Amino acid sequence: MQQQHRSKTYRLLYIPIVFLFLLSFTDCAKKGRPSGGLRDTIAPVILRSAPENFTTNFKNNEIRITFDEFIKLKDISKELIVSPPLKYAPEITPLSVSKVLKIKILDTLKDNTTYSFNFGNSILDNNEGNLFPNYKYVFSTGSYIDSLTLKGTAVDALLPETDFPVSVVLYEVDQNYSDSLVLLEKPTYITTTKDNTSSFELSNLKKGIYQLIALKEQTRNYTFQPKTDKIAFYKDLITIPTDSLFELKLFKEVPDFKPTRPKLESNNRISFGYQGKTDNFQITLLTPMEDDFQYRIIKQPGRDTLNFWFKPKVTKDSLVFVTKNNLQIDTTTVRFRELYSDSLRLTAINNRLISLEDTLKLNANTPLIAINSEKISVITKDTLAVDFTAQINLKQNAAQIIFDKQEEQLYSITLRDGALADYLGNMNDSIVFKQQVKPTADFASLNLTLANADEFPLLIELVNEKFEVVKQTYLESNSPVFFQHINPGNYFIRLILDQNKNKIWDPGNFLEKLAPEKVVYYPSIIELRANWSWSETFTLK
Repeated sequence: MQQQHRSKTYRLLYIPIVFLFLLSFTDCAKKGRPSGGLRDTIAPVILRSAPENFTTNFKNNEIRITFDEFIKLKDISKELIVSPPLKYAPEITPLSVSKVLKIKILDTLKDNTTYSFNFGNSILDNNEGNLFPNYKYVFSTGSYIDSLTLKGTAVDALLPETDFPVSVVLYEVDQNYSDSLVLLEKPTYITTTKDNTSSFELSNLKKGIYQLIALKEQTRNYTFQPKTDKIAFYKDLITIPTDSLFELKLFKEVPDFKPTRPKLESNNRISFGYQGKTDNFQITLLTPMEDDFQYRIIKQPGRDTLNFWFKPKVTKDSLVFVTKNNLQIDTTTVRFRELYSDSLRLTAINNRLISLEDTLKLNANTPLIAINSEKISVITKDTLAVDFTAQINLKQNAAQIIFDKQEEQLYSITLRDGALADYLGNMNDSIVFKQQVKPTADFASLNLTLANADEFPLLIELVNEKFEVVKQTYLESNSPVFFQHINPGNYFIRLILDQNKNKIWDPGNFLEKLAPEKVVYYPSIIELRANWSWSETFTLK
C-alpha cells in the first residue's frame, strides 16, 4: 500500500514537469527570427508609388509610397527639402514605423511647375537602420518634367572650412523680381550642399534667368536674415541652361548703423551704444552748460560703444544730445540720477609669461591723461634696476612700459601711488605686475616667401586652429615675411587682398552687390614646434 502511494506521488509530480517543458517549447516557437545569422545590410526597396514618381499633369493632394519592409523617419523636418518651396509644409505620415510613407500636400500647387521632394537621409529601415539615401519624388503639374541642372560649390569666404549644410537657392528674374525678395520671400528653387565637400546641384529646373544665392541659416526658412545668416551671391544673373560651375563665397554682412538708446553709466559717464558699421559717428551736446564743463569721447575697447566722459558732475535733470552718422541724425535725452563715481582701474593685457618682443600694456577703465615715470620702477629678480620708457597711447587709452628684456628673467614692474592720472582726477593705487620672459627655444619662427604675388596690399595673418589671429603683417609690395616667438602648435597662413586699404578684412554686401575681399589660405595646416625655424614658399595661383 505504501509503495502504491509513493508511485502515485511520482506520477503527479511528473505531470507538471512535462507541462512546463511543453509550455517552454511552445513559447520558444512563438518568438521571431532566431538570434545569430547574417546582419541585414540592405536598404529598403520601394514597391510602388501612387501616383508614380515623375508623374505629369499631377492633380493629387496625397502621395503614397510603399516599401518592402518597415521604415522609420529620422529628422524629417531638417532633411526634407521641397523645391519650389511650399507656403505650408506638407504633412508626412506616419511618424512611427510603417511600410507606407504618405505625403499630404496642404498648399495650392502652381500650374506647369515641376516639384521635387528630396528626403535626404531621413528614410531608414526599422530593424538595422539601413539608410535609403537622397530619395527624391518628382512630379509636374504640367505636361512635362523640367530636367535642367545647375552645379557648383558654396564655401566660406574667410574660413578654410565651411559649416554645412548650406542652402543654395535660385530666384527667377521676371517682372516681379527685385534684390530685396531675398529678405522677404522664399526662392524659386532650393537645394543644400551635399557634405563637407561643399558641392551642390540644383535639378529639375526650367529655362530662364536667375539670381543664384547661398545661405547659411540659423533658422531654415530660406529667406535672408542679415543679423544671423551668412550669404553668398553670384555677381551676374545666370541663364539656364548652362554647363558652367559656380563658386559661391559665404560671408556675414556688417549690419547697417543703428544707435541704441544712450545710458547714464555713472556720475561721469554716458554710454552711446550702436550696432553695425560707423563711418563717422558724432555726438553733439545741445544743452547749454557752465563754462567749466568739459568732456571727452572715447571708444570702449572690444565693444560697439562710445563713452562720453564729462566733468564736473552734472546737476541738471537731463542732457539733450544729437547723434549723427553720415545722413542719419537722431536727437535723444539722457536723464540723470545719483550713481557711483568711476575710479581708476588698470588691467595688464599680456600674460605673466611673455616673449622678448612683448611689451607690458595696461588698459584703463577711465581716460588716461598723464604718466609719472619717477613713480615707476622695473627690477629683475636680483633687484637690479632696469631702464625703461613709459608712455600713454591716447587712442587705445592704455599705458605702456617699454624695456629691454633677457631670456628667463623675472621682472617686477611697480607703479606706486599716483604713477597714472586720469581725466576725472583719479590716480592709481600702488600695484605690481610680474612678467617672466620665456626662453627663445620655447618658441617657433616662420619665414614666409610669396611667389606669383602680383596684387597688393596684402594682409598676411598666422591663425591658430580656432582661427584666432596670432601674428600679422601688412605688405604693400612683395617682400619676405618673418614671424618669431610663436607658441608651438598648428597654424594656418591666410592672405587677405586689402582692396580698400583699411588693413582689415571686409565682408561683402548683397544689396550693394559688394563681394567680400579675397582670402587665400596656404594649402595645408603647418605644425610649428619649439626651437624650430620653419621656411615656406606660398605660391599664389
